[in-house]
Amino acid sequence: MVNIVGILNITSDSFSDGGLFLELVDAVEKARSLITEGANWLDIGAEASNPEGEKISARKEIERLAVILKVLKPEKFRISIDTYKPEVIKYVLQHGVKMINDITGLKNPESIEILSGSKVPVVIMFARNKNPHAEKTTRSYTTLLDEIKSFFEERLNTLSKAGIKTDRIILDPGMGFFLGGTPEPSLKVLKNLKELKKSFNRPLFISTSRKSFIGSVLNRPVRERNYGTLATEIWAYLQGVDYIRTHDVKPLNDAVKMLQAIQDIK
Repeated sequence: MVNIVGILNITSDSFSDGGLFLELVDAVEKARSLITEGANWLDIGAEASNPEGEKISARKEIERLAVILKVLKPEKFRISIDTYKPEVIKYVLQHGVKMINDITGLKNPESIEILSGSKVPVVIMFARNKNPHAEKTTRSYTTLLDEIKSFFEERLNTLSKAGIKTDRIILDPGMGFFLGGTPEPSLKVLKNLKELKKSFNRPLFISTSRKSFIGSVLNRPVRERNYGTLATEIWAYLQGVDYIRTHDVKPLNDAVKMLQAIQDIK
């Protein structure tokens, strides 16, 4: 069964919905809506990771997260936090968060130490950029699968030695500008999802939602990428991806239910 992960960005500058959910009342309404529409998880991010996104302090990130976590905690939602800062990871674990989604692949030794003392699952993402924000650099995709495999092999080995058991780790091969400034790297990864899953026998986590490569292929602005997004998400589901992170939960949930009904008929 696939886990649908609803995106909740409480930022001023996320590429798709920056500023829409900065106010607490809007963020809480959106969180409840995502769950009602079929999300199994909420993935809350307080810092945008797009190339133009502002880098904010851990303190500011915690301030943004604290108010919404206080409201949502009694509602028992399964919450993941999209962060790479050890101070933020420590804070949210103390406040009942059930998963960490680290777009830097959990490279910070302090973050590793904090998470080694917990039992929550951790999403580690592959990215070609050297800082936490994506880059628009054009990159070849001929060696991409080998790069991803080498990265995950190293991280799984390092994290296991540090006390984070492999069965807690979820793998995200990255998408969009995290892989390169053209569509081909993302398309290459999508085409080879089964191979990546087979190579590591770990759950895969994918987030194609409204990404740049969809806009490039279809020549669509961000707000007109929903159908292209859904196509990539259905593809990911059919390749056996375990977690699909999306802005648009309801269409994906409906699509998955129909696919499951077809697959289950005798």
